[in-house]
Amino acid sequence: QVQLVESGGGLVQAGDSLRLSCVESGRTFTSYGMGWFRQAPGKEREFVAAISRYGRTTAYAESVRGRFTISRDNAKNTVYLQMNSLKTEDTAVYYCAATGAPALSLRRELPEYWGQGTQVTVSS
Repeated sequence: QVQLVESGGGLVQAGDSLRLSCVESGRTFTSYGMGWFRQAPGKEREFVAAISRYGRTTAYAESVRGRFTISRDNAKNTVYLQMNSLKTEDTAVYYCAATGAPALSLRRELPEYWGQGTQVTVSS
């Protein structure tokens, strides 16, 4: 069983930075491609970023490319999302995700496992 626990959300102002973390509780972290999704009020959940098992490959949604960076530390079973130059439209609940499929599949397919989500609110 894969359990994902996010942290690091909060209330920030436009232009600020925030880093989200997601810890996987099992011993199989390197078995999974990891990613981040987000869901804003009244909108569907959308792909944000993905990273392959050993971090060699990453992918981003067009809306965050150049501002967000996904990374992982396999020794700590943790995946991060560094968010810079935040905009009000980045306000959403952010979800960590894990997939046994290739990580880049998260751009088009839903993952097998989700975290509980962490709220990010960006004020103007």
